[in-house]
Amino acid sequence: MNTNLSLSIKEEAYQIGFSYCGFAKAEYLAKQKVFFNEWLEKKHHSQMKYMENHVDKRLDPRLLFERAKTIVVCSINYYTNTDIAKDSNYKISKYAYGKDYHLVVKEKLSLLLNFIKHNNSHCEGKICVDSAPILEKAWAEKSGIGWIGKNTCLINKKSGSYNFLGALILNIELDYDKPSKNYCGNCNKCIDACPTKALLKPYSLNANKCLSYLNIESKEPIPDEIAEKSNGWIFGCDICQNVCPWNRFAKQHHIKEFEPLEATMNLAKKGHYAYSESEFKVQFKESAISRVKYNVIKQNILKINNKLTNQIK
Repeated sequence: MNTNLSLSIKEEAYQIGFSYCGFAKAEYLAKQKVFFNEWLEKKHHSQMKYMENHVDKRLDPRLLFERAKTIVVCSINYYTNTDIAKDSNYKISKYAYGKDYHLVVKEKLSLLLNFIKHNNSHCEGKICVDSAPILEKAWAEKSGIGWIGKNTCLINKKSGSYNFLGALILNIELDYDKPSKNYCGNCNKCIDACPTKALLKPYSLNANKCLSYLNIESKEPIPDEIAEKSNGWIFGCDICQNVCPWNRFAKQHHIKEFEPLEATMNLAKKGHYAYSESEFKVQFKESAISRVKYNVIKQNILKINNKLTNQIK
């Protein structure tokens, strides 16, 4: 173990802009195996077929990266006091207000990996930001950054759940952190607040009913029965996070890339009417919103508008 290097890596991570940094030993995730396989068997991953691929690698990073010894997990706060839904017709998840976090986190992890290599010539590493088959939240929990809450989000005791995650798989050993304890207790506010009952029970999410899945990951417009419960959410959903008591500790981020884009605010106010399809592609080129096709957002908004009109009648 290299204590000095471990400390310097964490110091550098904070200098780069990460909120937390933790280390876990690269090993087989036996605890997650039963839960993950059960989740797949029940088809709670819906149409995310890619989750069925490389299950062995998801459970054992040593199969993903040869000679893996350490998982370095970094989180970065994206919470903002700004709520663009207040003066708008539609709601967009806070995580999509600014620049696509994949681009931001990957760049910062690249800087951190270069720093580690500069300080240890034997180090080799792999950057993971949703692009590799790795269970980031499980590793974040093992590295002490937080615990996986009943809403399946990673929760940090000091800052809540509005955090992006990224990881480095390294071939060197570091001083491993202790796993985080779970502090959800008897609270079930997230489960009670979910409008579509996607949270079937604590720690169990059925993507087939989840607003965030249905208006982002799904290639089809949201079902009618979901549209009437959408409460205006057209991209993502923050309800289970908004009601979480731990998010009373959430503080404004200081990452300029996460500041609300003008295009995002226009979309929240005017919906698809704000842009033509070609304009939409240009405006959201570096936004997470680009993951959804223009026609799907358009159809979702029309469905939501129709349901709201019928409810008023």
